[in-house]
Amino acid sequence: MARRTKEDAEATRNRLLDAAQEVFHVKGVRGASLLDVAQAASLTRGAIYWHFKDKADLFDAMMQRVTSPFEQACFPEQGGSGSQASALQGILDVLRMVLHSVNTDAAIRSVFEIALYKVECVGEMFAVRERRMMGVMRFNSRLEGALMLAAEQARVELPVSAASAAIGLHAVFDGVLHAWLLHDARPFDLETEGMAAVSVYLKGLGLGAAKEIA
Repeated sequence: MARRTKEDAEATRNRLLDAAQEVFHVKGVRGASLLDVAQAASLTRGAIYWHFKDKADLFDAMMQRVTSPFEQACFPEQGGSGSQASALQGILDVLRMVLHSVNTDAAIRSVFEIALYKVECVGEMFAVRERRMMGVMRFNSRLEGALMLAAEQARVELPVSAASAAIGLHAVFDGVLHAWLLHDARPFDLETEGMAAVSVYLKGLGLGAAKEIA
């Protein structure tokens, strides 16, 4: 019985998250109420408050359900275990995985569109901005370590600090993603153009990315 109850609770939670994703995408986060979400899920507002503290908590859970695998993606690390045959390839694999997922999975794409264009990080949603900033910092920190290892393996000296190189690479990658998501009629192939932009940037750092993505 306890197992059934736990499974039912998890099913209800996911039902609410699915509804929130649908409603937020149509109305925007600010324009959507918890009642809208409850009605879309055919549940009561009480069900929402049983699982989530407020709209910000609901939004955060919706984001984590989709973005957590990306945030946990492992870049190669100096001194890490396992094969270190190509730290550069490891970087490319992670970035390609994100682009491919957004390009091919409608649910993931919807959440990215909500996060980028349909939420104002003010008032009760300000905590979302802080979480996003922390996520960017963690991503850039792991990317920095992977770039240091890639430079070490390639026996080249980066023209800027590894921290600056990581910020720049993230900006290039993020910029292509933003531009693609901005248009309903997709103006270019996300994975192809995104990886091409990443390759050009890495080549500018002295890392031979073109061979790695061929």
